[in-house]
Amino acid sequence: MSVAPSPSETPAGSAPAKVVPLRRGAVEGEARLAVRAEAGVTRLAGLHQRDPLSVRLPLPGRGDILEACLITTSGGLVGGDRLTISVNAEAGARLRVYPQAAEKVYRSLGADSRVEVTLTAAADTWLEWLPQETILFDDARLRRRTGLRLAPGARVLAGEFLVFGRRASGERLSQGLIHDAWRVRRGGDLVWADALHAEGDLARSLASSACLEEVTACASLIYAGEDAPAQLDALRALLPADDAGSRQALTAVNGLVVGRFLGEALAVRRAYGAFWAAARQHLAGLPAALPRLWHL
Repeated sequence: MSVAPSPSETPAGSAPAKVVPLRRGAVEGEARLAVRAEAGVTRLAGLHQRDPLSVRLPLPGRGDILEACLITTSGGLVGGDRLTISVNAEAGARLRVYPQAAEKVYRSLGADSRVEVTLTAAADTWLEWLPQETILFDDARLRRRTGLRLAPGARVLAGEFLVFGRRASGERLSQGLIHDAWRVRRGGDLVWADALHAEGDLARSLASSACLEEVTACASLIYAGEDAPAQLDALRALLPADDAGSRQALTAVNGLVVGRFLGEALAVRRAYGAFWAAARQHLAGLPAALPRLWHL
């Protein structure tokens, strides 16, 4: 978008004014959500939101738990933008949090887009952090950190989902920055640390056989609960079969179940969603269904 004087505003005989591109300033969005259990029912305990982040509480499906939907009203992130998200589930609460739609990270002129997520789960909670795609445009620069803080007895199913470029539009992710980091603490002790980092020539990094071998999407999943290691075989049985578009695997690490889903973006989305629905039913006795907005 650019602005220049109209012909009537340009003095006769003078050169046309230089067209100057307009750039919006960086934004800092914030969403802080807290829930608590009262007589076996999970209710909102606190909510703070600041544009461009907004929170809605849609009606859950029959027999399901409280839902919170995150909306980024700016339509995506550009260099310098920062989002801070905090979810606190108090003892006995059950909550599912998810974005309204895929997040877009646009080309940056140099500054990083930053996302900070903190999930806190008290004893006897069930908390789901269900992602949709984060789509990285060419020259995007994303730094995202997700932290889980678990009390003994808490159970959390959480994930993230990256799409490398817009292949359907003929765009490949060739340059930029990806730093997607996780930290999981149980009772204050660090039990899991993980990060995907690539910068500069992303086309070369992502194509390497030591990295992602040119897959167009990568989704991660963590199940944290005291029963996690004992659930590994049952959860593996819920994985969809590998096909030409996606492949997936689970392992147990330091009291957690960690999963990876790799492949073509749409195939990964289908496999990831199918597994998530089946896993929540198996682990928590909840309906094997995803939110209506996840399907739009």
